[in-house]
Amino acid sequence: MIQTTKRVGIGWSVLRAVPAIFVVGVLTFVCFAFRVGFETASLCYLIMVVLQSLSGDFLSSAVVSVVSALCLDYFFIPPIFSLTVSDASDTVALISFLIAGLVITRLTSRARVAADSETLQREETTRLYKLAHRLLASEPDTAVGPDLLKQFKSEFSLRAVCFFDADTAQLFLEGESQDHLEEKTRAGYIARQEFQDATLGIAVRVLPGRDGPAGAIGFEGLRDIELTAAPLAALAAVMMERSHAFRRAGQAAAAAETEVFRGAVLDALAHEFKTPLATILAAAGGLGEVGPLLPEQVELMRAVESEASHLSQLTSRLLRIARLDREEVKPQMELTDIADVVRSVVAQYSRRWPDRRLKLIGSAKVNVNGDRELLWLGLVQLLDNACKYSRPDSDITVSVECADDSVAIRVWNSGATIPASEQAKIFDRFYRGVEARRLVLGSGLGLYVARKIAIAHGGSLALDGSRESGEGTAFCFTIPVLQGESGHGREA
Repeated sequence: MIQTTKRVGIGWSVLRAVPAIFVVGVLTFVCFAFRVGFETASLCYLIMVVLQSLSGDFLSSAVVSVVSALCLDYFFIPPIFSLTVSDASDTVALISFLIAGLVITRLTSRARVAADSETLQREETTRLYKLAHRLLASEPDTAVGPDLLKQFKSEFSLRAVCFFDADTAQLFLEGESQDHLEEKTRAGYIARQEFQDATLGIAVRVLPGRDGPAGAIGFEGLRDIELTAAPLAALAAVMMERSHAFRRAGQAAAAAETEVFRGAVLDALAHEFKTPLATILAAAGGLGEVGPLLPEQVELMRAVESEASHLSQLTSRLLRIARLDREEVKPQMELTDIADVVRSVVAQYSRRWPDRRLKLIGSAKVNVNGDRELLWLGLVQLLDNACKYSRPDSDITVSVECADDSVAIRVWNSGATIPASEQAKIFDRFYRGVEARRLVLGSGLGLYVARKIAIAHGGSLALDGSRESGEGTAFCFTIPVLQGESGHGREA
């Protein structure tokens, strides 16, 4: 292909020299007819060579220089009508003419090529500016696809433009490629290698992304690859990142709106539940005062009161968690016996989950500076998870361990351990592991809110891996104790 192109270029240069050779012939006839001398004729030929150099390339100008030297020798240097030279001075003059013609041709051709290159660079730079202005003025949600590729193609008069999107594995082509631009673009991305062929005006560039190559773009029909290929690829990369950023911003805005809506729904539901639950509790309490009830009726009444009370607590808890999820936790600090809070939570869950064996270790008094209600809510999340994710008739252990400057509440259950791949995510908002989603329903907010409560008290909540046995799951809720406080655990 390259050899054919070179042959076509040589033939075109020779054809461009034909008009000038014809003019040289006319000039020779006129000068010979008027018996012009060697000096005048050589000057006329030299002017003709310069004019050809201004309009033609080096090869065509060199052909005209050689033809002019031959005509000068044949018609104006004795003996005429012969290519031989009798006088040595004429030989020097002829050689000087030929060298001068070739040098002038070379210098003129270089100057013209430089001027053409400067003109091309100016035109391509102007096109780049116009294209950048059009692209940046487009809608920010416009993805790098057929619409943008059309602008690349039209502004630079390309035969074809191809884009490969790594995220979707889609290939977009605008125009008609004559040299398999689609295959070259896809291969460039796969091999992570750039490609160009200046003869065909083809260039393939890999587009960078945040986590590696984000795609590749190919151009066919570029006039100046070295000048325009890199800026065009950079423009494509900017537009792709702009589109992705707009998409991420839209998703974040949608998520924020969803959270506002979700919070409003939870508030509404929680408040709507409060009134009928209060009515149920009042009605159940009134039944006992109506008159003597049968033992079965008393049992049913107590079940109604117990479950309605439980549902009321769940509703309050749901409302509080929803608010804590949306807002920063601001505890109302007061002197609080954390061991007493732990005992109340364990007692409540012992009644609620009678098929679990809850055991409390270390219930000595430990004073902390904290919000009793928030601490109760944080520990409830841990006990609730321990009960839900453990098997019936299994052990759940809660321990209160006081050190020099902090108290640690550990909650352990004998259920399945959390996979290592999920341990770094379990405290993320709304995250629920594969096994957790399979076993029970949930929102993925419990551990997230519990950690917020611990941090708001200057403490922490972490998955506890200090147990020698690898069985089960344990969480450690740690907060600072008041200065001078100490505790020693005893089994309860």
